Parts: sequence; structure tokens; C-alpha cells
Amino acid sequence: MTTAPWRDPSLPASARVDDLLSRMTLEEKTAQLYGVWVGAETDGGDVAPHQHEMTAGSTDDEWAELIAQGLGQLTRPFGTAPVDPALGAQALARAQRRISEAGRFGIPALAHEECLAGFTAWRATAYPVPLAWGATFDPPLVEEMARHIGRDLRSVGVHQGLAPVLDVVRDPRWGRVEETIGEDPYLVGTIGAAYVRGLESAGVVATLKHFAGYSSSAGARNLAPVRAGIREFADVTLPPFELALREGGARSVMAAYNDIDGVPASADPSLLTGLLREQWGFTGTVVSDYFGIGFLQTLHRVAGTPAEAAHAALTAGIDVELPTRKCYGRPLLEAVRADEIPVDVVDRAARRVLLQKCELGLLDEDWTPEPAGPIDLDSTANRALARRLAEKSVVLLDNPDGLLPLAPDTRVAVVGPRAADALAMLGCYSFPSHVLPHHPDVPAGLEIPTLLEALRTELPDAKVTFAEGCDTSDPDTAGFEEAVARTAEADVCVAVLGDRAGLFGRGTSGEGCDATDLRLPGVQGALLDALVATGVPVVLVLLTGRPYALGRWHGRLAAVVQAFFPGEEGGPAVAGVLSGRVNPSGRLPVSVPHVPGGQPWTYLQPPLGLAGEVSNLDPTPLYAFGHGRSYTTFAWEDITGGERAELGTDGSYDLSVTVRNTGGREGAEVVQLYLHDPVASVTRPDVRLIGYQRVELAPGRASRVTFRFHADLSSFSGRSGQKVVEPGALELRLGVSSADVRHAARLNLTGPVRELGPDRRVRCETEVSDVE
Repeated sequence: MTTAPWRDPSLPASARVDDLLSRMTLEEKTAQLYGVWVGAETDGGDVAPHQHEMTAGSTDDEWAELIAQGLGQLTRPFGTAPVDPALGAQALARAQRRISEAGRFGIPALAHEECLAGFTAWRATAYPVPLAWGATFDPPLVEEMARHIGRDLRSVGVHQGLAPVLDVVRDPRWGRVEETIGEDPYLVGTIGAAYVRGLESAGVVATLKHFAGYSSSAGARNLAPVRAGIREFADVTLPPFELALREGGARSVMAAYNDIDGVPASADPSLLTGLLREQWGFTGTVVSDYFGIGFLQTLHRVAGTPAEAAHAALTAGIDVELPTRKCYGRPLLEAVRADEIPVDVVDRAARRVLLQKCELGLLDEDWTPEPAGPIDLDSTANRALARRLAEKSVVLLDNPDGLLPLAPDTRVAVVGPRAADALAMLGCYSFPSHVLPHHPDVPAGLEIPTLLEALRTELPDAKVTFAEGCDTSDPDTAGFEEAVARTAEADVCVAVLGDRAGLFGRGTSGEGCDATDLRLPGVQGALLDALVATGVPVVLVLLTGRPYALGRWHGRLAAVVQAFFPGEEGGPAVAGVLSGRVNPSGRLPVSVPHVPGGQPWTYLQPPLGLAGEVSNLDPTPLYAFGHGRSYTTFAWEDITGGERAELGTDGSYDLSVTVRNTGGREGAEVVQLYLHDPVASVTRPDVRLIGYQRVELAPGRASRVTFRFHADLSSFSGRSGQKVVEPGALELRLGVSSADVRHAARLNLTGPVRELGPDRRVRCETEVSDVE
């Protein structure tokens, strides 16, 4: 085999794989189409729903039998149980050697891991969650983070990362909002593409998920049907995936759990083949979400047997079954032998898998599974990057009387269930929240300062007292009395409230932790009422995975600070904002509502979705998408585009503004460009983001920001379903949020209606230059 053409790295990958496939038996081909999850629990109360019925055990004899024909993937060798990174890397290398020695061709498995907010492994850096990435409005910083994550994955022998999540928030009651980047497809797409670039630059296969529609579930329930219309699907759901493929170069896509108008995504050839491959030109692998193929039989009921589920998924375009072999193992093999499933769909999937392995060097004779050098998954550089990202993600929602920053020698009562809990900083896909609850005797493996600890460090001359007040979700109010007493003795109260991340109902935020409404969990709202009633100024700090309704306290709080699970360095980052060491610069990636009901609502509403006289319910948010305050001030000067301009439906237009820091300290402004389309052939959002630029400026300094708008950016799905640019009036609105517009440039598009294909422009180019 060592002299066979498929071993020759000088040949094109396609030629090598064609030669290899011609030599493989059916058993060897199907073995490349599934993963094996060693060490996964198959019973007990802590496993995920349906995991017990979908996961087979892996005894030593079963393992030997499994790998005799080769193996496609190894599922989460680091993310299943706590393992020392160096020992884990050695164990993975041993497993890979055993796999390559067992099969005829010596091909190792492709190892994958979760990496949503950092490598989900014990003692690996826990970065802020994706909703915090969105709050930074800083793609280069997110790309840098992903590059670090990718290097850590590769250092221990992992090839594929199951991230980023590109679902657009449609209803913030959904439990997985913390995993998303925000409620705007342009923000999600640009930040998501940056993450993909970073991960792929480290040689790790990025996996876009969940394709597609998962976050549009009815009633905000996890894994519920999706009833989005064709235009919402085309113009809101799909653009982030398209942008991340075109600009990020992602090499894998994960099919979503949901159905769309009755058709499960995992069995939809029009989505996974017609759109993804034939229209968009995707050539990588499509993997199932965990147990998603089996769910075609057990939950969707569009298949009667595992073999029928395998047939539907393979035909649709899913190449790899994860996390284990429920359908693509023996059921698929026997169905192909019985001529119930054509062998060509097996060959198609196997070819894609082997092409990816070839790209990764796993078909080369000299591949090595050995880790190179010492392994530190929470390096000083990682922690510094986690701190920068956390600091830039904190959003100052309100500071009406300038109480913040806190005086250095003040008396501070820190109150709330999230103040002294390190897990308050982490989302549900961090290792301590995701895996360690099943291992209560194992330490976190990370230094995670609480906000209480960090604030005492930031304000060494202050008198800081603490009372928990209540639990995150428990209804007990016995702690209110002490909390009120500590507050009454203080000059200011810092109320630290929010979420506890968890899985499947074991938290207030996270996968399977959906909310009935947007009230603060448990009795935290009542605690906040009691604190405000003391008359002592109250600074509300929220550590959450979703926005919560705050209208009840509007005008009664001294300040409001929002942080979305800011990671292991989140405590010092938030404390730095409170002390003034950090000038807050985060902007809201999701709207904050006035009232807890009336969902779903995001800022992407057509006219009928806005406040009006036909309903007594006003959906206007308390704090709009893009909102955020600073400790310094900015002036916007010399804005171009005052007169109405005409350009063709294929033309472009430059809009510029000079931003000057007019305050006394360094800060960052986020210039946001929105599109308003007054009249169109179908209803359109009143405004939608089409460009943004984060500008960091020293006091007195200025930068000029130029947006190059192309008419393609005004396109939408017309009545035929085709993307079109229509002639007519447009407004380009420069603002500091979706609701705070500083300037509007009026355009008139002339010429014929243009129909666009997948090569249309999807990004607004931006230039930044220094100004004296």
C-alpha cells in the first residue's frame, strides 16, 4: 500500500481519493461515515435526552471490532470527561496509532471537539460566549481568539471544531441565545466569518451550525418545528452561513435538528445539496448534529427504521453521522447489501470524508499523532486575550447621573446570587458548566475570579460587604433581610443578578433551558425591588445568557451594566468597568425589552411589527440593538451625503464621517450603518444593519470612517423568491444604535430590477484613516 497512488502527496487530492476508494470494500467505506464516542454515558439521570437510547457502549472487544475496517471520526476525546491535557494528547495518539494499525489502509480517524467559547476541555481557556463576541463589534479580535483556540486544538491532535453557531436570534426566550452572536444577520455573519478564518488558519476544520433555522423554533422551545416563511429563511437565517463560507472558508457544516414547514433539515436535499453545494459551491463535509439522523425515526417520524433514516440523510447530503453509529453503521451496511440504498450515495459521502482527511494530511504515510512539546491550554497569552475580549464586550446600558465609575473609597454593598459564584462567568458549553457537574469532586482547573473578588481587588480602599440575597432560581426569599441591611449601610449597592448556565433544564440559560418569559429568573426581580426601596443608589450588573426585561426599573437605577457570560476573565473585566479602569465600549447584539411578554421581538421588524394604534402592546425595546454608553464623549463631524444622490441598481456610493473623541479618556465608538427601504415589492424591516466600524481613539484624536455601499446590499428575496435589487428611494442611516440615527443619506436607485446570484456582494467595505 505504501507505493499506491493514494499515498503519493504529489498527486491531486481528488486522484488520490479516487484511487483509494477503488480499493475499499463497502465495509471500509461505511466505516468512514460515522464517529465513535468512547466513554460516553449510556444510562443514568445526567445524560442528555435520548442519549441513552442512541449511544452504544465501547468495550475493548467492541472497539477492536469497530476499528478493524477503519474509522471516520473520534467524538470528543477531551470533552467527555476531565482529563489532563498532556495525558489526553498521549491517549489520543495511542488511539490513533491503534486505529491506523488495525485497518488495511492505516488511515487514522478525524478527531473533533466542541469549541464554542474556547476548547471544551479540562484546564482550557474559557472565553466569553458568542453573544459577548457580538457585543464587541470587533471581528479582528474574534478572529484572533479563534486562532488561539485552533492552535490549542491542534496541539493535542484535534482536527475539527464544532463552531461557530450562526443561528440568528429570533426569540430571546430560547435557551441557546447565549451561543448565538446576536439578532442581526449581518453582525452574526461578519463576526462568524472572522471566527471561521481564525480557526481555519490554525489548520482546524470549522463547522458551521446549525444549518438551518434552528433558532426560529416555534415558542422558543429547543428542537421545535420552524414555521419561518421563505423570505425570512432566505434573508435572515441563511446570510450568515453564506458569508462564513465565502469569506471564512469553513470546511464543514452541521445539519440542524429542526424541521422547516414539515421537512427535517437533516433529510432535505434542497437545503443540504441544492442550496449548499449546487448554488453556493460548498465542497466540504456535512455532519449530523448529535443523534440527528436517528431523530428522523424517533422524533420526526419520517423514517420507520434506522436504515430508512440513513437513506434519507445520505440522500439529502449528510456525509458523517455524529456522535456515534446508530444509523450509518450496521443498518446502512445491511440496507446497501439488500439493494435498499444505492451504493453511490455511500461512495459520494466517503469521497468527501476522504478528501478532507487528505487535506489534513491523514492519508500521508508520515502523519504523526504525537503531540509536539509541552501543552498549556490556558496560557498567559490566552488569558490576556480572554481579558481583552471580555473588557470590550461589557455594555454600559445606563449611567444617567454619572455614578459610575465608583469612587475609590466608597462603601459598597455587593448583593446577589451571581456575585460570588465563579460559574456566573461561564456559558453552558464551557467545560466547567458542561462536563464538570457530572464530576463534582474534580476542581475547575482554571482560575476564575468572581466579581466580588475582582471588585475588592479593583477598589482596595473601598469598604466592600456582601450578601447573596437569594438563589439564581430558587423561590426562597429568606436572604432578603440581610441583603437590605447591608445595602442600607452602604453608599452604593452593586446588585449582581443573572443566569446560571446549564443543560436541559438544569440552568436558567443554555441548551434545553428555554424561558416562558423574560422576567429575571427566580425571585431576583423581587430582590432588586427590595434593594431599590432602600433609597441607596443601586447599580445593576447582569451576568446573563440572554436579555431580560428591565422596564420595571427604568429610571429607578443609578446605572445598568450588561455582560453576557464574559468568561474566565469576566470578573476583572466587569469590575474594571465599575472602577473606571476599563472604559465600557460594548454594544448590544440583542435588544433589551421593556416588558417580559409579547415575544418574539427583535429589531428586524417591518412596519406592522412596530408600535401602532391597532394594538395596546408596544414592542419598542427599552435599549435598542447597537446601544451602549461610554465614559467619554464623541463628536461626529464632516458627514458626507447631505443631498439626494442617484445611482444605478448596480452602482456604489461612499458615505463618510469623522469621529472625534471629545472627552478626557481613551474610548471606542461603534459607527453603525443601517438601510431603510421606504417602498418595496414585499414588506421589509424598517431598518437593518449593513455595515459597522469600531473606532478606538485617544482623547482629542479623530478618525475618518468611509462606508462603500453597493446596491447589492439593498437586495432581498422578491415575490418569486429570487434575490433582487429594486429601483427606488433608499436611506442610508448612520447611527450609534438602530434607534439613534445621527445622519441619513438619501439615495435613488435607477435602472431595471436586477436579479442576483450567489456571487452578489454581501459585505459593506469600510476604510478608516487617521485625521489630525
